Amino acid sequence: MNIKEISRNLLKKKSLDDLIATSKKSELKKTLNVFDLIVIGIGAVVGTGIFTIIGTAITGGVESAGAGPAIIISMILAAIACVFTALCYSEIAAMIPVAGSAYTYTYATMGEFMAWMVGWILMLEYAIGNITVASAWTGYFVQFLKGFKQYLPDFVVNFPIWLRADYKTMEAVCLNNHWDIHDKIPYLFGHIPVAINLPAVAIVLALTLLLIKGVKESTRVASIMVGVNLFMILSFVIVGAFYVKPENWTPFFPSDPSGIIMGAFLIFFAYIGFDAISTTAEETENPQRDLPVAILGTLIICTILYVSVALVLTGIVPIDKIDVTAPIAHAMSFVGKDWFAGLISVGALCALTTVLLVYQLGTTRILYAISRDRFLPRSWRAIHKKFKTPYVMTWISGVVVIVCGLFMDLNISAALCNFGTFTSFVIICVAVLILRKTEPDRNRPFKVPFCPWFPLAGITICALLIIYSMKTLKTSSSYFIIWLAVGLLIYALYGYKQKRLGDKKNS
Repeated sequence: MNIKEISRNLLKKKSLDDLIATSKKSELKKTLNVFDLIVIGIGAVVGTGIFTIIGTAITGGVESAGAGPAIIISMILAAIACVFTALCYSEIAAMIPVAGSAYTYTYATMGEFMAWMVGWILMLEYAIGNITVASAWTGYFVQFLKGFKQYLPDFVVNFPIWLRADYKTMEAVCLNNHWDIHDKIPYLFGHIPVAINLPAVAIVLALTLLLIKGVKESTRVASIMVGVNLFMILSFVIVGAFYVKPENWTPFFPSDPSGIIMGAFLIFFAYIGFDAISTTAEETENPQRDLPVAILGTLIICTILYVSVALVLTGIVPIDKIDVTAPIAHAMSFVGKDWFAGLISVGALCALTTVLLVYQLGTTRILYAISRDRFLPRSWRAIHKKFKTPYVMTWISGVVVIVCGLFMDLNISAALCNFGTFTSFVIICVAVLILRKTEPDRNRPFKVPFCPWFPLAGITICALLIIYSMKTLKTSSSYFIIWLAVGLLIYALYGYKQKRLGDKKNS
């Protein structure tokens, strides 16, 4: 095969008509309405931002400064960046209501190779993001058990620390407390350390089984948990408002202004919810109408909730006393409302369970689209005869999260997820601009206003945040480059050949 033919294959695009025709023949069941989609969006966006990352964004981390009370500026910056991207998502999702999200849109606009790389980046977004959330879920679960210490035996409430954390986390905990790690965890054969986040493994397994049963059943469970979550958040804002001390907002701006930019970068981790909505396009009853409404509705609702929670949280607790692992629950304990902190933990568990469910759903639907295009083994996209769900993909994604969760650091995985999110957001904005040129007469149920300026604004903001963050987050940016290199190797050594064999069978 000559260079010219390889180049032609790398740039080969999939026509919009073929994509839409494929989606109409999809084996996936169309059961989702606009309410279900908004539940999916809010479940992913609110739970992640408020219960896992807001504390770090305010106080800062090892490699970055914190935003302090100016976190609300960070949130507004993130929301502004998201407005442009959300509008682009709305146009392209309504125009191409096909499973696969940014992967599918890239295939239609930039060709085969770029589509594979974007699909690989989306795997980073969802699977690695799920590890972050699963780790946070364990933290709130431990807090929840402690609320029942008068009723449960001590070995349940205070089960061994090596059964609730990965090895890297164990190392950090032992270092901070001046413990000898050999006294805190067992070793196989005297050399192999054993540290397993057992609650995270259990919740991922449970949600994997739920997703195999059906997406409609999954969204029903998610609806209940999102309802509990929103009730707890609103209760926190209302009750916490009475304990706000304005002096805690002084100084409002951090001494290091970069903290505001890094706060916006970290909060962006939560906005993967937009992409999660578009991955369910083939299971939506009326995607042309419902996808834009759900995407934009999610953005508006979540931004209002974010800013409200941030104002109350920073008004209640001084910046240096904010708890990074469970900031909302800790804030209520800080003002002597331990019983309410327990309720917040329940809300957090519901929120994070919903996030895990949505991320797992997104992972399987993107894998399904990639496998359908023959880049991955065909057997992976097998549909369950009874439940009509891609059960093999669901098991694969669940196992990947469990295995990676055994050694991935929470903060690094959150930043890695962000790099994937920003990259896919840039791709979406570029895809809209390309389709405006190549398919000007195509029906668009929703159109981005002020095109090309809004898509260009989305590209510029996201690209600047990527560049800025790569200079600050050295470890995670290195991992991101390694991830891209691994994806390139998989395509070169397996995906390209597999795709050519699939094309021959179809011809």
